[in-house]
Amino acid sequence: MAPALRAESAFSPLDEQLGLLGGGLTPRGEETLVRLSSWMPYECAREFLQEVLGIRVSKASARRATVQTGEAGLLVWDAEVDRLVQDTPHARASAEKQVMSADGAMVHLVGGEWAEVKTLALGEVTRTAAGEIRTAHLSYCSRLCDAATFANVTLLHTHRRGLDQASEVCAVQDGAEWLQGLVDYHRADAVRILDFAHAAEYINEIGQLVLAAGGRLPTRWLQGVLHRLKQQGPTRVLRHVVWLATRYPSVLMQEKLAYLQKREAHMQYPSYQESGWPIGSGSVESANKLVVEARLKGAGMRWERQNVNRMLVLRNACCNRQWQQTWDTALAQRQAARTHVRYTHSQQRLQHACWVLALWRMRLYRLTHPSASGAPTTTHPSSKYSWRKPFLRPLPPSTPGAKL
Repeated sequence: MAPALRAESAFSPLDEQLGLLGGGLTPRGEETLVRLSSWMPYECAREFLQEVLGIRVSKASARRATVQTGEAGLLVWDAEVDRLVQDTPHARASAEKQVMSADGAMVHLVGGEWAEVKTLALGEVTRTAAGEIRTAHLSYCSRLCDAATFANVTLLHTHRRGLDQASEVCAVQDGAEWLQGLVDYHRADAVRILDFAHAAEYINEIGQLVLAAGGRLPTRWLQGVLHRLKQQGPTRVLRHVVWLATRYPSVLMQEKLAYLQKREAHMQYPSYQESGWPIGSGSVESANKLVVEARLKGAGMRWERQNVNRMLVLRNACCNRQWQQTWDTALAQRQAARTHVRYTHSQQRLQHACWVLALWRMRLYRLTHPSASGAPTTTHPSSKYSWRKPFLRPLPPSTPGAKL
């Protein structure tokens, strides 16, 4: 029996019409698998899919489908950012008062390295009937990148929320320098507020330094200082802290004091509350837990650096309630990439076939068109030459007197 021919890669014309991606799952089944994997570990997602829908997949398949979808989502996001930078389209109407807060959370990478994932949270500022200040309709954008890249990446997020069209914007966050650069990039005119809990932490540390140096403070000293800071502002509080730093000097004490003095303009909490602004960055603190840590900081998890942002774009889609839009655009991107790969392979096979055809045509031409010189001529040796005894040569004519 002749050996079977090797199977070649092929595709069905129905693949594109049915939206198949080559993973052996229907579009709905793969979407469900990727969405589950965005909320829970791959193994849990695989088991859940099998128990609920009866679809059997491997952990590797769940990971592969999720990574490919996340990569496609990132490509779509980056393309939209580039379009915004070039065209600068007009943003849609938005809420009059918005708040922006940014912060970082650490993620464990393969190899033991820890890296900071930055998150920008945007929301609308409202007041309840009782006059309480609330932040509503929160949305998030998270990436593992440097500060300059993060400012550019979040441009699409701020554009969708209409941050540049809002009448008033405040930025509530800690005092990190990269956060100030982020505010300058998106809304340089925003009201900058130092997170009250962050300021309270520094004041508490100053009190601990005083006690460590042998000083004495009232039992409810911290509560009294924070109440004065919130109700009266930073002037008297900073004056009191300067007195403590003078009486109990140390290098660390001076660092804490310098940090607060540099940000005095961002601690005008009475005026902020009167204007209806929040003074706490709880929105982004909860975003770190909801968006990043809930999926990327499980027990024993280690992430490859290139896969962190692929997962984060899916996490943002889930937490922002924009899953369907993200899935549709990522699916279109994956299908377009698959079509491009198939077209490239088809062109390579066509080029190879053309070369083979040209080679056979050349060989056929040589067989059917002999050379113009005709058959090669054969040179016959002289009749006196013996093939059998080539060493015999005709003797020269005999001379008189020659002896035999």
